[in-house]
Amino acid sequence: MRLALGGIRSALIVAPHPDDEIIGGAGLIAALRLRGATVRVVIVSDGGASHPGSTAWPRARLVAERRRESRRALLRLAVPADAVTFVGLPDGALAAQGEACRRTLRRLVAQTEPTLIVAPAASDAHPDHRAVAAALREIRTPARRLDYQVWPPRGRHPRAITLVVARGAAAKRSLIRAHRTQLGAIRDDPAGFAIARHELAAFAHPLERFVAQQR
Repeated sequence: MRLALGGIRSALIVAPHPDDEIIGGAGLIAALRLRGATVRVVIVSDGGASHPGSTAWPRARLVAERRRESRRALLRLAVPADAVTFVGLPDGALAAQGEACRRTLRRLVAQTEPTLIVAPAASDAHPDHRAVAAALREIRTPARRLDYQVWPPRGRHPRAITLVVARGAAAKRSLIRAHRTQLGAIRDDPAGFAIARHELAAFAHPLERFVAQQR
């Protein structure tokens, strides 16, 4: 089934880490902006835990760069910097920040009154993603809700609805590549995280998948 976007005036895209908003919904963001919908993005964690052994990229430098990477990629999707909120909770520890996560997301939902919320799935394999999904479950809102899954890449769901990414896999791959710190640019931490080639291919698939949640 294809995703219908009629009636969506404003959307709040919720990302556990800088880059999840692109991996999970770059095509959707582009389609919404093309229709004139307002898009706000909230990135919950600081993204600073991917390379703890790097001396060239101490946490403060990495956090700052990851924010720049998100802003650059989102600007290419016509989402300006002032529409992006960085909450800055500790990467890798969102499960222990449940109240802070709920409080912040509840405030943002109340302030922005989105007609659509796009957020990580409760079934995602990453604990930070599940923590964000759990926080959102406790927020009452009349907004339509769509979930996306990042880990494992291209996970299947029997109720998945799809959206064709404009300009296809190449366009989405180019946006993901804006997050160079997650693609091997940091070389002095062999144990640090890097998106593997097969994962990049899966993330850049020309069909994005979402699951609608009950309101």
